[in-house]
Amino acid sequence: MASVHLQSITGYVQQIQARSHQLQADEPLDNGGTDSGPAPYELLLAGLAACTSLTLRMYADRKQWELGLIDVRMRFSRDEQGREKIDRTVAFGARLSPEQIGRLGEICEKTPVTKTIRQGTEIQTTLNPAPLEPRA
Repeated sequence: MASVHLQSITGYVQQIQARSHQLQADEPLDNGGTDSGPAPYELLLAGLAACTSLTLRMYADRKQWELGLIDVRMRFSRDEQGREKIDRTVAFGARLSPEQIGRLGEICEKTPVTKTIRQGTEIQTTLNPAPLEPRA
């Protein structure tokens, strides 16, 4: 359904390839990185925000609702007990009825990435013992 290929470049800089798209991840300066790209939690939030906006747009297109600009703000936090939370705020450029807002709120809770994060997903790791060949 989806795959990425990542190679560590130097320090904390990570080169990511997703289909034909190239992007970079890194840690911020205050965490020892060079801040040359988003940190891993920022990438996670970006994926959730993108899925939220895309799903809302697809739903609204089917309903022939004009949403205007969709603005999604995400924040990951951890409280004193270590409980993690993601706050998601969604705003629209068009004026919508209370019924439309209510339905779009329900749709936010049903986006594919929201469901994946909420249910937890099994991660299976395989380590390749052979060293990588140097790049040419």
